[in-house]
Amino acid sequence: MPRFQPEWKPSPPGSACELSTSMNAFFRLTSTRFVCLQPSSKEQPSRLRHESASPKEQRRRKENPGSYSAVTAFRQWRRSTSVGSRSGSANSKLPNDPATVRRLEQFPLVLSDTSMPDEDLSLKFLALNALDLTAPASDVLLKNRLKSWFQLSGHPDGFAPAGPGTVWKRRTGGAENTERMVYEALSKDETMRDCVPRYYREVEYKGDTFIELQDLLFGFNDPHVMDIKMGTRTFLESEVSKTAARPDLYQKMVAVDPDAPTIQEHEQRAVTKLRYMQFREQQSSTCSHGFRIEAMKLPGAPPITDLKRVKSHSEVLGTMAMFLKGRGNTRQKLLERLRNLRVKFQQSTYFQTHEVIGSSIFMIYDEDKVGVWLIDFAKTYRVSDGQILTHRSGWEQGNHEEGFLFGLDNLISTIEEVDISS
Repeated sequence: MPRFQPEWKPSPPGSACELSTSMNAFFRLTSTRFVCLQPSSKEQPSRLRHESASPKEQRRRKENPGSYSAVTAFRQWRRSTSVGSRSGSANSKLPNDPATVRRLEQFPLVLSDTSMPDEDLSLKFLALNALDLTAPASDVLLKNRLKSWFQLSGHPDGFAPAGPGTVWKRRTGGAENTERMVYEALSKDETMRDCVPRYYREVEYKGDTFIELQDLLFGFNDPHVMDIKMGTRTFLESEVSKTAARPDLYQKMVAVDPDAPTIQEHEQRAVTKLRYMQFREQQSSTCSHGFRIEAMKLPGAPPITDLKRVKSHSEVLGTMAMFLKGRGNTRQKLLERLRNLRVKFQQSTYFQTHEVIGSSIFMIYDEDKVGVWLIDFAKTYRVSDGQILTHRSGWEQGNHEEGFLFGLDNLISTIEEVDISS
């Protein structure tokens, strides 16, 4: 839930009143912002007041002029700036009053609007106007709603709170806008759409582009959370296509393990990108298990983010046992959802023709609920026509196999094996 202040600052950790304060702020904002933005009778331009209005609507406005608020102005302005009418028409339909124009221009520009009711969308625009996008963030942005925001894993400034039950994720996937395209496709896929966060829209706000997604933490109370990076390969083939040896990657390698380079690599003091990426994946359970535990959050404790070196099977089992805390019933619910995800992934015609690189499985539970989702699609691409992926075969240059289902098989069997008696 965003804090609606001119400049957003996180509440001190441990602040028990944060949730109620944020909720009150949201409802105050959404109930009063309409009034704050309502043009006065002097400044309300007649063109805005009557443009595109039916005779019935014009009579209603004359009989009850106070009912014509910024909601109407906002909706009209939003329609004028939607995709397909951005060039020229937006400026021609804006109000003449500079103060009103400045206020309306604070709202984000909708680039994609697929599944949100108009009334809810209007409220969200009003709420998002007060959002400061400097909140702590990550690829799995979490908010402990009774205490504070915290970062579980990933890059800072990638996420920001958007409203009740949603988050904004900064655009990823390069010029192709890959992640938005994948979420839009999966939102229409009857097989997979319940296995991924709900996608709402893409917006442009203060020079940046974001997609709005379901906040997977919403509704959970101080939960257990785990981010698991899937696959035996977490890099695109195009990322390692260059064969030139690089001194900077050699330095990174020896910083982790001075004995890792070969004699020839030591002599050249350089390694290729492919060699380095494969070395990096050998430092975790990625190669052996087809998944690695990126990070974990337990109730009442800070996030645990130094898990990328968890490699042996006994280490993976120990970490998973720490996550499950001896809860046999929770384990069965998680396994049920993971098996369901596996069945749907195998049935999905979309994933039969798309490689899935760098995606994660997000697992979460509290005292009452359990959730499992597939997230992060910035490196999900369609393979060549006619090629069908197994997601279990070993990778060779050009076959695009990434081992997603191999990893999911092992994740399920690992959780089944965990000793929860202790």
